[in-house]
This record gives sequence, structure tokens and C-alpha cells, in this order.
Amino acid sequence: MNMQEARTITVNQLGYPATGKKIAVFTSPTGPYQIINESGDTVYDGITTVARFDPISGTTVCYGDFSDITTKGKYQIKQGNATSSMFEISSLPYQSLHHGLLKAFYFFRCGMELDEKFAGPWKHKACHTAEGIVHGEPDRKRDSSGGWHDAGDYGKYTVAAAKAIADLLLAYELYPSAFDQAIPIPETDGQTPDLLHECRYELEWLLKMQDEKTGGVFHKLTTLRFPGLDVMPEDDHADLYFSPISATSTGAFSAIMAIAARIYRPFDSSFADLCLEKSVIAANWLENNLDVPGFTNPSDVHTGEYGDDQDKDERYWAMAELYRTTGKQKYHDAFLQLAQQSFNKYSLGWADVSAYGTLAYLLNGEKHTDPTLFATFKTGLIAEANTLVTKSETDGYLISLSEQQYVWGSNMIVMNHAMILLLAHHFTDDDIYEDCALEHVHYLLGRNVHDISFVTGFGDRSVMHPHHRPSVGDVVFEPVPGLVSGGPDRNLDDEYVRETLQGKSAAQCFVDHKESYSTNEVTIYWNSPAVFVVSVK
Repeated sequence: MNMQEARTITVNQLGYPATGKKIAVFTSPTGPYQIINESGDTVYDGITTVARFDPISGTTVCYGDFSDITTKGKYQIKQGNATSSMFEISSLPYQSLHHGLLKAFYFFRCGMELDEKFAGPWKHKACHTAEGIVHGEPDRKRDSSGGWHDAGDYGKYTVAAAKAIADLLLAYELYPSAFDQAIPIPETDGQTPDLLHECRYELEWLLKMQDEKTGGVFHKLTTLRFPGLDVMPEDDHADLYFSPISATSTGAFSAIMAIAARIYRPFDSSFADLCLEKSVIAANWLENNLDVPGFTNPSDVHTGEYGDDQDKDERYWAMAELYRTTGKQKYHDAFLQLAQQSFNKYSLGWADVSAYGTLAYLLNGEKHTDPTLFATFKTGLIAEANTLVTKSETDGYLISLSEQQYVWGSNMIVMNHAMILLLAHHFTDDDIYEDCALEHVHYLLGRNVHDISFVTGFGDRSVMHPHHRPSVGDVVFEPVPGLVSGGPDRNLDDEYVRETLQGKSAAQCFVDHKESYSTNEVTIYWNSPAVFVVSVK
């Protein structure tokens, strides 16, 4: 466990773009400070703002704005005897981070050997290659290999996969030049971007989750119980089970396959055709199963549930994507009907996927949509972003989380909010949204009350002990790099933090310890919005 005391000057430990705002957060009294370059020369003298108490972090903060420094190089802030992390000012300070966040999906791969050529010291043998058993049908077995491990465990979950792929493909659609550089991975061929190769590895597993008998989609594929925390993937030999079909998994599957059909067509039309075919089959299942109850774990299954009683948002997303991909009026009509129903239309979570449907509709453009609904959605998205900007302006660490949003996976919310801000920028070209999104990146990379970079392997004080079985079970000192930790959870949802963090303020409820699954686990759908956010150049 990293026991270093947080520094009184916190910055983005990777650095800042040469143009734009550069703000450090101080937890020391108001006073002068200096910016020192790599040679030890003082290049800037400043004085912090008036200090104020920030209840969410439980600290008194003030700020140092050094936006005037635009010369590329490495710097450090000094105030008396206190110093910050070294950081870089450059035109592309997050290029290596972008690469690392994306490479993490290769490390999440299941069903194949991770070769040293691509995995370095984090190599391991092929895992989970046996057929899975359909729960409730013990004599029925199906191919279950491939895809990504979902999180710190080895389960694979349809709704989680759909969010992760959606974020990545949306990033590719809006910022394609960010993916010009090879990662590389085994499929690298210089023709298809590696992002699409990586997503296809997960998509091909997702295709195996569709029940050929009904067209519905199994909710998840896991063992009955989690393996021990130090068990490497190739040593997890317990039987795998396909949990029952759910409407939420079927809707998310239909949506993501419709997106894949659209994105992959220029590269592989046969694969695109297959994805569209399976999307339509899943949509037909949705049409014929309007009253399927929400998913709950069968009584003998004790792995992550991903329970969700609300399936309107998944159906809404599926119809939006099918309309965008096919242009067929029947999908437009179904979407319009769902759009009139009362549910949040701007959420990017795994449980509430509504914003993906809204975005799919907006990205059609006004000409191919109902003009009134298009205007309503665009106004709503911008209003959502404006709320986030306002909250960020009053937050001690300049991000948009309310106290109640410091929950299990709060860093996903941080990055989801940054996505909303960047999408508002896409539709308005107003830099206020892009600037605010960048403040959220600074928080993730060290400008927080913990003085820690929540991304393994990036920053001079990054997470070292994630709740991630390969990182615990291997013999490598450093954790698998590029993994986004869950972040503070004010609800103290695991035994370790209940014993160690009682009485802490919301933002302080985090610990870099392998036992803290509620604050320090990793998942594919915490990495995916981070990839989107740092795809902006």
C-alpha cells in the first residue's frame, strides 16, 4: 500500500497542454509560489488565491494559475519547502496515456495467451477456454471463449461490454486521427486501426452470448463464485455458466451490434452484415418480449449481478442505433415512441445507457430526425453540460461531482461527465466545455485530495495495489499498466474501507489497497470513457 503523505501542492502528474488553463491546487495557506524548470531555474512567480474550505474533500484549498507558461518542458511548483510532482508542458501531453488506456484492453483479454512480445512482464497463459454451461440446462454447453475480463475478476458481462465498446467506437467516430498510431497488438496490420481490432475481439465474444434458439442474449458468463484474489486467469478452472437472458442485455447487444455494423463496414463488409443481422434478431426478441422481469442472479450464482429493472433505456438505445444504421422508418417510429416516455435521456452509465440513444439520434443530423425532438435533445444535452460547468466552478478540485456522486466507480462518473462536456463541445464548438472536461482529466491524474494518479503506471504517484487478480497474482512488482481505479466511495462498500475510512469526507473515501474492491477495483467501462476523453487532441 502506498503510504506516502499527500503533497500540499497537487497537479496533473503527467502535465498540461501548452495552450489553455494550468491550475494547481494548494492545501497550504495563501502565499507566494514559484515554477521551477528542469534546470532548477525559477521561470514564474505567483501568489495563490484566497483559501476556502471545500466540504467534499474536507480540506481548505487555494489555487495557483500558471497558464501564462506556454514554453514546452518539465516543471515543478515550489512553495517554501513544499514541492509538487514534476510535470510536463507540451502540445500532446496525454499521447502516452491514451496509448496506455487503450492497451489495457489487450491486458483484459480472455481466452488467449498474452505473449511477452505484446504483454511484456504481464504475460500469461491462455485462460477460460472451456465451454460454458447454460444455467438451468446442465446438459447444454456452448463456446464461451474470448472477449475481455470485465474487471478485477474474470467474469464477462454483456451490458458492461456494450458500454465499453460504445465509448471506444464513439471515440473513433468523433476523433479518428487519435487512433492512427499502432498500439501494437497481435492483429496490427497497418490497415485497420488497432482500436477496431481490439473492439472486434470483444464483439466476437458478444456474438457468442446470443441464444441461437430465441435471439435473446445471455446476461453474463461467470463462474458460480469469484476465485481467490491471487488466482491467475489460467488457474481459474471452475465451470463457467451462461446466466439467463435479460431484456437489458438483449437491448444493449442490439445497440452495440448496430453500431459495429456501421463502423466496420468500410473494413469488413461481411462482419458488418453479420453484426446487423444479429442486431435485428435481438431487436425482434425485444419486440416479442415486452414484459421480461429485470435480471437478478440465480440463487447459486454469487458473482457480479449487473441487475437492472429498467429496460426502457436499452430499448431506446437499440432503436436509435438501428435507425441510424439502417434508416428504416420502423425503427424511427419505435424510437419516437420510447422517446416520449419519462426516463433520463442523458446518462452514460452501464445501467442507464440512455445518453447513447440520444447521441445516436443527434448524430443523425437535423435533416434525418424529427426537428422538434432534435432541438429538444440538443438543448437538453447542453443544459446537462452547463450544469456540470457550474458545479465544477464551485468544487474544490474543479470537477463536477456532487457529494452524493462519490460512489462505487466514482471515477467512471468523472469521465462520463467529461464525455458529456466534450459532446456539448462537439455540438456547439464552445471551448468552455472542452476546458471543463480537461479539469476532470487533471483530477484523474493527480490533482485530487489524495495526490494520486488513479491510472496505474502513469504519474509519479499512481495506484500501485488495484483490486485486480492478475496484478495481485503475478510476480511483477508493478501492476498491469493503464488501468483506471474506481476512486472514492463515500458509502464504504467493502470491509477494508469500513475498517479504515470511517468519518472521512466523501472525496477522501479511497484507499490504494488490493482488498478495497469498492474504491480500487478496475473495469473495462471505467477505462473506456477515459479513452474517449483523452482522444481529443
